[in-house]
Amino acid sequence: MTDYTEQGAIPVEDAAIDDPPTEAEVREAQLEQHPEQARTATGRPGPLPDESDPPPLRVLALNCTLKASPAKSSSDRMIELLTASFAELGATCVAKRVVDHDVRFGVSTDEGNGDEWPLLRAEILDADIVLVATPIWLGHPSSVCQMMMERLDAELSETDDHGRLSMVGKVAAVAVVGNEDGAHHVVAQVLQGLNDVGFAIAAQAGTYWVGEAMQRVDFLDLDNVPEAITNSVQTVARHAVHLAQLLRVAPFPPPE
Repeated sequence: MTDYTEQGAIPVEDAAIDDPPTEAEVREAQLEQHPEQARTATGRPGPLPDESDPPPLRVLALNCTLKASPAKSSSDRMIELLTASFAELGATCVAKRVVDHDVRFGVSTDEGNGDEWPLLRAEILDADIVLVATPIWLGHPSSVCQMMMERLDAELSETDDHGRLSMVGKVAAVAVVGNEDGAHHVVAQVLQGLNDVGFAIAAQAGTYWVGEAMQRVDFLDLDNVPEAITNSVQTVARHAVHLAQLLRVAPFPPPE
């Protein structure tokens, strides 16, 4: 057996074991060796922004219930659970009911004549994470949700100063409620549309509750939230915040 002490090695019991480096220390060391990896908000190489005190992530929850305020909504209850999880992670949250605004049908950013979509669009542009909550009707997202998705279609023609689609860099998540089956279909349909117009999708970006078929119990009526829903909600928030934080530091590159 080799005697490593003869070769100048320090016995384990005498060696000084330092604390593992922090994420910031690792990144600083990497950038010292590879400064070309630093990127600005344009996605091109450049100095890192000052991350000493970044502003909190902003979450916008869009409730696509068919019910106008102040009527109670199962989608609202799901939003309350999610925004509480986002708040625990340091994000600020704002919730809007789409039906409370005079949003016109169309596929432009502004249909004119009192169209209030531009007000909601400004909130979307200001958000880091957009949560869309919708009930299930006849196995599909609500008509309000569909109208909102059609309005977002206009973003395929809107770009930022660097040529990226206006929604690129934002993270989307979806919450679905209903008392029939169809949640997976609705989550897939809404997430696909949001991704098409530029939103980034984190892992496990959808959560849902559906009650027993042919019954009248709504999510709003439950005395206690099932543990599986609580865990799913926390996962959606945790993954969305993680991805949004990553995109702040390393945004998607613009087209060449």
